[in-house]
Amino acid sequence: MNKRILCVLAVLSVLFTFPIQQESQAAVPYYEGKTINIVVGFDPGGGYDRFSRILARHLPRLIPGKPTVLVQNMPGGGSMTAANQIFNLTKPDGLTMGAVNRGLVFAQLLKAEGVRFDMTKFAWVGSPAVETAIFVTRADLPFKTLDDVLKAKEPIMIGSAGGPSDNLTQFMLLLNQFVKINMKIINYKSGNDVALALERKEVDGRAAALIAIRPQIERKELRLWIRGRYSVPEIAHLPVDEDLTTDKLGKTIMSLRSSLEGFGRPYLAPRGRRSKP
Repeated sequence: MNKRILCVLAVLSVLFTFPIQQESQAAVPYYEGKTINIVVGFDPGGGYDRFSRILARHLPRLIPGKPTVLVQNMPGGGSMTAANQIFNLTKPDGLTMGAVNRGLVFAQLLKAEGVRFDMTKFAWVGSPAVETAIFVTRADLPFKTLDDVLKAKEPIMIGSAGGPSDNLTQFMLLLNQFVKINMKIINYKSGNDVALALERKEVDGRAAALIAIRPQIERKELRLWIRGRYSVPEIAHLPVDEDLTTDKLGKTIMSLRSSLEGFGRPYLAPRGRRSKP
């Protein structure tokens, strides 16, 4: 099992041992007979969903009382719907946590429409991964060098999911704005739909995390062009987005977006009483 998933399991097992410690030591464990819900802000089958189902499979044996752990998918707005639900309507009783897009932090800073939460007032649990955004295109396209991509005369059709609250969409929007890559972004319901559109050649490219596209890379179906600041040896040779612009504001915003990649695929929970933002 991925070491980061093991670390998250370890942290969660500690956190869930004492949400309520008012019973005596001889009392029945708080979680006995209870159900913990992991609210995933995306459709089934994607990366956030898969990580959550792994956690749901292993968490019960690590928590005193061995509660049932269920995954509830609540897609909408690039996980904004789930974040709004958890922040405003969920009791902070230790029975609910959410898996949401790291880009929601950026969405709140930009005052994106639909934000009804304050990311600083969640209880942050952990993340099973640290990821970086990668801009890729289909290998059958005529682009042979990055210069070919930068000088594309026809718009490169980019598949995207999640809208402005999605960290990967933000990555592509910034490349369009500050690196001046000629592109048109086409929105799909989910990352799985984007992958299918790419396979069907409905779109030319996408932004994705390495873990999501490794099989296609191994089959040489994709070409990788640009990455965010975070890296692993496999993609360290790729140019970093903020190095491709001379615009100081662009560099700052790109750096800010990349900083969120350290959040990976975050898990959070409601924390006490809070006022609406």
